[in-house]
Amino acid sequence: MTPAVTASDLNVSRETFEKLELLERELRRWQAIKNLVGPATLDRIWERHIVDSLQLLDLAPEARTWLDLGSGAGFPGLVLAIAGAERGLKVHLVESNSRKCAFLRHIARLTESAATVHEARLETVIPGFVGKADVVSARALAALPQLLDWTAPLLKAGTIGLFPKGRDAEIELTEARKKWTFEAETLPSLTDSEARILRITSIESHS
Repeated sequence: MTPAVTASDLNVSRETFEKLELLERELRRWQAIKNLVGPATLDRIWERHIVDSLQLLDLAPEARTWLDLGSGAGFPGLVLAIAGAERGLKVHLVESNSRKCAFLRHIARLTESAATVHEARLETVIPGFVGKADVVSARALAALPQLLDWTAPLLKAGTIGLFPKGRDAEIELTEARKKWTFEAETLPSLTDSEARILRITSIESHS
């Protein structure tokens, strides 16, 4: 299936673009057996998954170690590992579902990406990255209050939180502020006019 975008559109190298095309093809092949993403999104893989993930890369240009929680079929983590390879980015993908981990490892091998797959619950992985991860991300994993409960140790140590959200982003921010004090930037999404990306830093508990 011909992608709706080109390497020039995405501002990536031809080699990176070919690896993203490989990710798309393999996702379609595995989807028939493993049901890795919502079937309704298959006709919009580039916009809904790949480009939507790729936009996070430029929000943390200095990052070298990236922790992606609940990586699923690799969005955004695997896309970031592929596209960030040329800048030396290393991405750690945390996923507890074994079939999704098999897919993540398969693509990481095929694309020779600097992606490490952690088949574990995120609560067991996060402590090992306190003070080490430059960025933590999570896409479609949980509401912001729950994400902050999980990632607070990272954010307190200086990690930047990048959390793509839908139209309820402001509601989630309001709920999260009942427990936490933090700096938040609400950034527009390039792929959905109603979506937002929350950039969270400097967190402290009210208690």
